[in-house]
Amino acid sequence: MGNPADAVERTTNDYGTAMIGANVLEAWPSPRPDRPFLIHEEMPEFTCLCPRSGFPDFATFVLDYVPGPSVVELRSLKLYINAFRDRRISHEEAVNEVAERLVDLLRPRHLRLTGRFTRRGNIDTAITAEYDEARGWVAELADVASA
Repeated sequence: MGNPADAVERTTNDYGTAMIGANVLEAWPSPRPDRPFLIHEEMPEFTCLCPRSGFPDFATFVLDYVPGPSVVELRSLKLYINAFRDRRISHEEAVNEVAERLVDLLRPRHLRLTGRFTRRGNIDTAITAEYDEARGWVAELADVASA
């Protein structure tokens, strides 16, 4: 069975919007489920709306993961990420929601998702959600005493 986004007719000027709405985030079998390897993906066009003001927020999402049985199908990931563009959602919630969805879908050995949001009001924001199959969800601060 294909992705429902594939069934969208491409005869109008807004078929992209219809594809985003019909999309299902897809997992594909890992080509090497028996051994670890690293996948690095960057999504430089993430957008959502500020939940307070409605102004657009922009970010680059950086995904690093060591797959388990599955990898994410890239077009479905692109359409999934694009679906946030009209949503009022905080930076923190956006990163955590995407990370949780990927972990639930892929069951990776390890996954780290960082959202690097464009500067607003002189403040750069980076949110990281990290999962480890042995430890669950983790968050560790660098040793600031040695910095």
